Amino acid sequence: MKKSYIISVDLGGTKILSALIDNQNKIISRVKIETNKDEGGLGLVKSISSSILQLLNDNVVSENEVKAICLGVPGAVNPHIGLIEVAPNLGVENFNIKEELAKEISIPILVENDVNLAGLGIKKFELNDNVKNMLVIFIGTGIGSSLFFDGKIYRGSSYFAGEIGHIKVNAKGEISTNAKSLSFEQLASRTAIVKEIKKDLKKGKKSILKEFKSSKKTIKSKTLANAIKKNDPLAVKHVTNAAKIIGSVLGSITTLLNIDTIILGGGVIEAMHDFMLPIIEKNFNKTVIEACGRNVQIIETKLGDDAALFGGIALAEEFLS
Repeated sequence: MKKSYIISVDLGGTKILSALIDNQNKIISRVKIETNKDEGGLGLVKSISSSILQLLNDNVVSENEVKAICLGVPGAVNPHIGLIEVAPNLGVENFNIKEELAKEISIPILVENDVNLAGLGIKKFELNDNVKNMLVIFIGTGIGSSLFFDGKIYRGSSYFAGEIGHIKVNAKGEISTNAKSLSFEQLASRTAIVKEIKKDLKKGKKSILKEFKSSKKTIKSKTLANAIKKNDPLAVKHVTNAAKIIGSVLGSITTLLNIDTIILGGGVIEAMHDFMLPIIEKNFNKTVIEACGRNVQIIETKLGDDAALFGGIALAEEFLS
């Protein structure tokens, strides 16, 4: 039987998005479910396999017709053996998700860092492989990135390349040598923005987000965007601060790596790009050395959640060809 499909799975901190993709690179069907982090790695495997089987059943496709499952994971991953070394947003470490998933499904399994997967999708399907040195950075629940040098993905000596969210920075977004400093992710992700807004709400600051003061519910990116449109003082203040930090960090990274393209994505950027991009660019230009920064393109990806799904196609080509 001809193998005509791949299945891409984007394993996120809050959701699992799976898609069936045909041999014309068209997404045929999608399944989105909540991420079950309560049962550790094996719980994740159970959820992933359930979403894959749902895709197959819904589309009357057999496992024999699928070339590969391409799984993106938010953490440091060895793509050659499928080992998740550490995935803080999933609460998993030293877990071979490829081996465990293979016990549930007989399709070949490929595993990659989620932003690496998104970067592969953006490079191939949005930039038509016409990029040399690129940083892809996704701002959402956390912050992750992928790196491309001379047109090829760079995974690093131990597959940790791109873990930009864990760089220590200060409140201005300057790289910090103080071990007690917070990380980039702790200062500029949606989680960080929401934490600061809730702190101010508890102090009695006025905001249209007051319903979240004592709620355990998080404030989603779309809710933040709506508050920005209404000029809510807390949303404006803390999203602005995050954007300034993002711009400064990207300026420092560009000075180090001399990249030519920065792609911004993730739920925060997708929801608030009109507000955030000018602030990011302004602080990028303040921080970067002029010779490194003058020709850098800072672009928002238009692929959104589909970036990682399309990245599965490029990953399958790399490892199965």
